[in-house]
This record gives sequence, structure tokens and C-alpha cells, in this order.
Amino acid sequence: MRRLRWDHPDRERRLPAHPYRDSAVLYGALAVVVVIVAVATGGGLARALVFAFLAFVLATGWSWLTWRRREREERIRKAESGE
Repeated sequence: MRRLRWDHPDRERRLPAHPYRDSAVLYGALAVVVVIVAVATGGGLARALVFAFLAFVLATGWSWLTWRRREREERIRKAESGE
């Protein structure tokens, strides 16, 4: 039985040029969309801002931790291979 894998373990993936900045910009844009949708549908602006800010902080923090882990794994892999 074959399993669907989004990420092949042998495939080398390069890190983006600015992963931290790109993540913050993406989640910032999504936070703005949350606020716009909330206000457009009659929700409270203050509540939308709080939820959007919390979502931004959590999502950005999680992606930054993931990027740090990938960078560390890549450094270890390079050190082991002697590059």
C-alpha cells in the first residue's frame, strides 16, 4: 500500500531567502483579513483586533520555531557530511 506524502524525506529543500520575514508578512496579512471580515460582518473591531493579534503571534511564533529547527537540522546535516 502506498502512502501519500507531501514531503519526500530524501528531497533536498532549500530554505527561503527570508523565512522569518516572509512568515511574519504572511500572518500579518491574514490578521488584517480577519479584522476586515469581522468588521464587514458586523463583529466588534476591538474583539477582532485581539483575536487577530493573538492568531498572528501564535502562528508567527510557531513558524519561527519551525524555521529554527530546520536551520539547526541543516547545519547538523552539513557538519556530518563534511561540507
